[in-house]
Amino acid sequence: MEALPDQMTSLDGPPSPSRQAPSEQEVRSLVERVLDGVVASEPTSPAPAGPTPESAPAPAGSPPRIAIGADHGGYSLKERIGFRLRESGYDIVDCGTNGHEAVDYPDFAHAVAREVASGSCRYGIVVDGAGIGSAMVANKVPGVRAALCYDISSARNSREHNHANVLTLGAGLIGESLAWQIVEEWLSVDWGGDRHARRVAKIDEIERQYSQAEMTQPEMRQGQG
Repeated sequence: MEALPDQMTSLDGPPSPSRQAPSEQEVRSLVERVLDGVVASEPTSPAPAGPTPESAPAPAGSPPRIAIGADHGGYSLKERIGFRLRESGYDIVDCGTNGHEAVDYPDFAHAVAREVASGSCRYGIVVDGAGIGSAMVANKVPGVRAALCYDISSARNSREHNHANVLTLGAGLIGESLAWQIVEEWLSVDWGGDRHARRVAKIDEIERQYSQAEMTQPEMRQGQG
């Protein structure tokens, strides 16, 4: 399948001064606190089908570890992508699903997003029928910037401009050949930084504002009682 042009027109205006972006360690610390609170408040439920993802960070100097996951609609494409990634030397954590039996995409998108947010995996790739729902789920996890990509240009833009760390794909919308081209491009493009860093810092700041508000709500309700 012919790839679409790989250049996107930037609508970015001139940079304006803003506060310095928070350090990676500060963001990581906040993510861990929020995730711990979410896990503590969630009822116990069966884990998604598939191998238990690893939790230890990859050793320094080793190939990037990538978490992959899919629902039944994306299972076949997920398997092909995982196979090619392993052939290319990547360390893969497969979060399932492991067959064509109907399952719920939020379970697997969440599992992949947690691997990335915790630092166990550098990147995540989730495949469902359209890729939209999995992107919505993954972006609920603090520290995750998930992007649905459907061509080479959107893959490049999501990495260079938006610092995406989770890629979602729609198996029902693109073929295997284009999907692999998107994955290769997405993994090869470096984060642009510069003026984009200011905008991504604002995304992270919005996330922190709502995460902090959510954590303080129980205290506010107790005070009202």
